[in-house]
Amino acid sequence: MAMPKKFLTFTQGWTFTAGSNSHSNLGSNTMIQKHRILVCKIVIWVAALSPGAWLIAGLFLNWLGPNPIETLTHITGMTTLVLLLVTLSVTPLRRITGWNVAIRLRRPLGLFAFFYALIHFNIWFVFDQVFNWRWMVEDIIERPYITVGFSAFVILIPLALTSTKGWMRRLGIRWTKLHRGIYLAATLGVIHYYWLVKADVRLPLFLAFCLSVLLIYRAPGWLEKRRRTIARSPGSNVS
Repeated sequence: MAMPKKFLTFTQGWTFTAGSNSHSNLGSNTMIQKHRILVCKIVIWVAALSPGAWLIAGLFLNWLGPNPIETLTHITGMTTLVLLLVTLSVTPLRRITGWNVAIRLRRPLGLFAFFYALIHFNIWFVFDQVFNWRWMVEDIIERPYITVGFSAFVILIPLALTSTKGWMRRLGIRWTKLHRGIYLAATLGVIHYYWLVKADVRLPLFLAFCLSVLLIYRAPGWLEKRRRTIARSPGSNVS
């Protein structure tokens, strides 16, 4: 028996509406996620550029104290360490909250950390070493805190250069291994700061504590990956 036209129209309309609601909800959630990421990125840009803006203003308004070069060096170095620790905090934040798109915040944070590390190095090279490469090499060799600080900066260079999606595709699994260097760079940066500060070491120790917490959080995952790798190795079943 033929179905009444009104019933067919109602059924088709209901089916279309239900599908539309499903797609609209999915689209709405996607838009909300995009807006959250956009807001977070704006906050990151404003917060990360604020120390630099304060230093530039301080140079013109003469509020960097009696030794502005020392202030510039200290603030850029401190900002580098803080941004490295915040970058390392993204993965724990993603795992704890389940907000997986937070991983998109890691790249801008890491690049800002390198940006301040580059400024920190250039201040030292230009004003302390006065563009003298021989003095720079001697300083790196003879002063341990300079050695570890420079090593941390060198480690960050390939991480910054290969931070794009294109390099991720080119390097594949090697990209992940390369970017684990951020753990070593952060560790060396904290050691650099601790050895530099000779009197009040409370702030370096606090940064060391924060870094230790982040590394300890990752330890079970690293051990589990190591266990699986050993279990898959050809000689693992050999007694």
